[in-house]
Amino acid sequence: MIVPTAVLSRLAYSQYAIGGYNINNLEQILGLFKGCIDSQAPFILQISKGARSYADKRMLEAIIRTATEIYPEAVFAVHLDHGDEKTCYDCIESGFYSSVMIDDSHEPFAQNVATTRRVVDKAHPKGISVEAELGRLGGVEEHVSVDEGSAFLTNPDEAVQFVKETGCDSLACAIGTSHGAYKFTGRQSLHFEILEAIKKRIPGTPIVMHGSSSVPEEEVKRINAAGGKLDPSARGVNENDYLPAAKLGVTKINVDTDGRLVWTRVHREYFRDHPQEFDLRPPGKIFVEQYAKFIAHKNEKLGSAGKLPEVRQAVEKAKA
Repeated sequence: MIVPTAVLSRLAYSQYAIGGYNINNLEQILGLFKGCIDSQAPFILQISKGARSYADKRMLEAIIRTATEIYPEAVFAVHLDHGDEKTCYDCIESGFYSSVMIDDSHEPFAQNVATTRRVVDKAHPKGISVEAELGRLGGVEEHVSVDEGSAFLTNPDEAVQFVKETGCDSLACAIGTSHGAYKFTGRQSLHFEILEAIKKRIPGTPIVMHGSSSVPEEEVKRINAAGGKLDPSARGVNENDYLPAAKLGVTKINVDTDGRLVWTRVHREYFRDHPQEFDLRPPGKIFVEQYAKFIAHKNEKLGSAGKLPEVRQAVEKAKA
């Protein structure tokens, strides 16, 4: 069941966080649904601008619709991750998305406000939530690239002004995380004092943490043992920080890089151990199972595991 992102945010706020998981293909979608059902967790399925281009938006939407038939007990929202203005409008008009993210955080404050306001004005009449970003995370994510020297944390006072002027429904904040392969420069450290200050200034507004993969040491080690060349000292966000962040208003935590590491590890090991094989299906089946276990583990750390029955009850009660 696809539900409004705002409903999930309201139920989770200050209690637990919901996983925002990026998908690009069939195997990821199957593993995501299975993992969330196994752990009895609601989730937010995220489609990026890059994924819509890679797999074609129509293909992804068709696979997701089919997955809802295979897993009718699933409760989730569909979210555009890191969209530009044009992509946001396309998603809003499609009628398929629960929420969109407009990311103009790389632009000056006034332009970020103006762009976000335009997207909000298009989205809200259709019942679609809007996530925006304030502050700059380091690293590379879709069309945005920010080097370490240009990254900066979200200013709590600016957050108040930004939410007031844009009317956005949730705010992605820079509190010490980073995107993508940028993590491979070292450990990430969350600034809980910034997060606490933001929550005090915009109480009730869901906060989003981007770039929150943990980059498990064991995954990196196994990938390298199977021919990879990842930085063995790489570290991401400590998974034990997820729930404390949720208590401070973080309702969505985005995880993408870790899932890619699982994919890479499974396929590198499979073809290393089966050099005579060329069939893509056997490692694909292994990945679905491994990704489902990975998703279930993340949901435990987020605090969303086991919440599915109460979320479904709340959603059905609201419809009645």
